[in-house]
Amino acid sequence: MAEHRIITIGRQFGSGGHEIGNLLATRLDIPLYDNNLVRMAAEKLDIREETARAVDETTLNSFLVGYVIAPMEYKDTIRSDEYTQPLNQQVYELQSEIIRKLSQRGSCVIVGRCADHVLKDQPGCIDVFICADIEDRIRRIAARYDLSEKKAADKIKRVDRERKYYYESHTGSEWGSPLTHQILLNVSRLGMEKTADVLELIYRG
Repeated sequence: MAEHRIITIGRQFGSGGHEIGNLLATRLDIPLYDNNLVRMAAEKLDIREETARAVDETTLNSFLVGYVIAPMEYKDTIRSDEYTQPLNQQVYELQSEIIRKLSQRGSCVIVGRCADHVLKDQPGCIDVFICADIEDRIRRIAARYDLSEKKAADKIKRVDRERKYYYESHTGSEWGSPLTHQILLNVSRLGMEKTADVLELIYRG
């Protein structure tokens, strides 16, 4: 095995990508970076985490997409030319910078945030996309958010559309395509434990 390796996980909404990332990180005793990347970016921008989360992995249907942070919301060390960037672009670029730095520290699992693209030239990066059958995804999201199946299906459609547009607008590659990702795994076929088994085997190989 290389000195350290990074597993990046792209995922359909409701497929269990975060859960698999957490399972892997626990098994391998390495850090997991997912929603905590939003907090890190918010801290660097000196804005509320809720504000950063509103544009995290989305460039659709948000009034904040074109929002430009006022100078008073920045730390004094931020350059003035950065004021002209929309918030979603600032969050993306900061998260990308954070991802690159974290990848140099040691092995880790990174979920979403175009990490596979950000680290595409880094040796030892394992790029996986997690998917699942729509029925399983609906059941998972309905249970997680206490929604009807209809509302869960609508939420899945919306979030997938946002993630797809976010990924493709930043990378120029097709989200969830076998031509884009090294590995595609269907959790509905394998189950979470076996999906984690496969990735653990690849990691340790």
